Amino acid sequence: MTTTIHADAPVQEAEPAESDPVQRVAQKRRRVVQEAADRGILSAADRRRPHVRAIGAVLNVLLGACLVVVGLLPLLWLLKSAITPTQDTLAHPLALFPGGADWSNLAKAWNDVQIGDFFFNTIWMAAGEWAVQLLVATTGGFALSVLRPKYGKLISGLVLATLFVPAVVLLVPLYLTVLHPPLIGHSLINTFWAVWLPAGASAFNVLLVMRFFDSLPKEVFEAAKTDGAGTFRLFWSIVLPMSKPILGVVSVFAINAAWADFLWPNLVLKDIGIQPLSVRLPQIQSSTDLGVYLAALTIATLIPVVIFLIFQRTFLRGGGLGGAVKG
Repeated sequence: MTTTIHADAPVQEAEPAESDPVQRVAQKRRRVVQEAADRGILSAADRRRPHVRAIGAVLNVLLGACLVVVGLLPLLWLLKSAITPTQDTLAHPLALFPGGADWSNLAKAWNDVQIGDFFFNTIWMAAGEWAVQLLVATTGGFALSVLRPKYGKLISGLVLATLFVPAVVLLVPLYLTVLHPPLIGHSLINTFWAVWLPAGASAFNVLLVMRFFDSLPKEVFEAAKTDGAGTFRLFWSIVLPMSKPILGVVSVFAINAAWADFLWPNLVLKDIGIQPLSVRLPQIQSSTDLGVYLAALTIATLIPVVIFLIFQRTFLRGGGLGGAVKG
């Protein structure tokens, strides 16, 4: 009996029989490792059981309720107390408007306590700190990550080492520097520059931006240099458009830190006319009616919350590579 083998028929090479058990063991091991990596507290089979799903749903609802109470209850109580008469707040702190609402507290806080003036001082101080921190962080990260100077690793190590120095240790030399700044000839006390310039010396922001720049594709930089882009053009037109996510993160950190900063502005801003809310509000607490003071705290708290809610997408949305990479 003759067997015909066609020339175009695929020829399968048989693997050695002794390698099959090894391969099966290796595949089984990879499958077990993958299942272990994907498995959480409950497996997929456990989550399909009715009683497990019911208990999980109840726990999720309870956990969500606890988070809402812990996160929003203090803020809601502050909102309620801001429009509640002082006597009712002292007598019934948890009651819901036992004697009616007193909306005049907000007007008194804005006009009599002059919260509006201190609010604009805070805005001006936070805007300056944000601009200085963003300038120093982006230029420093660009120089260390993209330009890569000869002693870049040494400089990065020195910048990292400053994170281990306590901030309290720096207060006296920093104050003396602001009091007698070199090359300027006059003190910066009672000027916003005394707050803006020290805020730029943030090693954390520089390292954060530098690490983000390290993750950007180097091929884009090489292509831009090949097309004749200089250092400034590379920084402004290539790197910054690709860095919207990290710019948003640094912006949020800078604004939140500036809004809540108390110690340093209290030391260098002695003039009441330029003090921010964080410095002025504790000073007027003893001489202000409780209802009016709580209304002032409400205004100072709600404004940054509203600003963040309005601009959160601008701050946090990812820019990807849309600014520099074209498909």
